[in-house]
Amino acid sequence: MGYTILSASRFVSKLKATIHTSGKLGFTDVTAKELGFVEKNESFVQFAQDDENQEILYLINNAANNEDSFRVCKAGNYYYVSTKMLFDSLGYDYVNSTIIFDMMKIQDGDKEVYKMTKRELKKKKGEK
Repeated sequence: MGYTILSASRFVSKLKATIHTSGKLGFTDVTAKELGFVEKNESFVQFAQDDENQEILYLINNAANNEDSFRVCKAGNYYYVSTKMLFDSLGYDYVNSTIIFDMMKIQDGDKEVYKMTKRELKKKKGEK
């Protein structure tokens, strides 16, 4: 009989990122630590879109610094990626809605890939 242990350590805290009204993708403290941004001087990520369901995005961590990658920026203890043009091209209305991505690490060979499942909450009048 074969089986795989589902380690509780993988499910301790929820990984998530939020698109801010500026279009930047910001990471929670827990997510920034899990992705290793805190330990590194320089980090790069790439984004991919699911071929069958274009609502699903993937974040590829530890990407090389090239024309396909985004630099992870730091302001104080806050980590973000300048993604305004990316999310504009995908038609995301992050000004009138709060868009949160729940992230879960998936296996893809030697790549560190996170599936980003979108949640969209309409902002209340006057909220920005």
